[in-house]
Amino acid sequence: MKIYLLSLGAGLLVGIVYSLLNVRSPAPPVIALVGLLGILVGEQIIPFAKTLWSREPAAVSWLQQIKPHMFGHLPKGGDLIDLAHQAEAKAEERS
Repeated sequence: MKIYLLSLGAGLLVGIVYSLLNVRSPAPPVIALVGLLGILVGEQIIPFAKTLWSREPAAVSWLQQIKPHMFGHLPKGGDLIDLAHQAEAKAEERS
């Protein structure tokens, strides 16, 4: 989650700089982003149809093909919590 917030913060900072310099952002218009979403979803129709045709549960296609491709590897909160507990334990050992 931290990397997403850093990315958002960097984008906001660049937007502020663009505004101060009175330049337009090279970002594509919203219609282009909607088109990209359509491409991303369209790529998944054939693998999803193959899963249904082979009579596998739709969840199999969602978990193994669609979700990882469309959303990437999302951060796992549990790993960060474990790291925080380890850091606290090390800090207590030093005290």
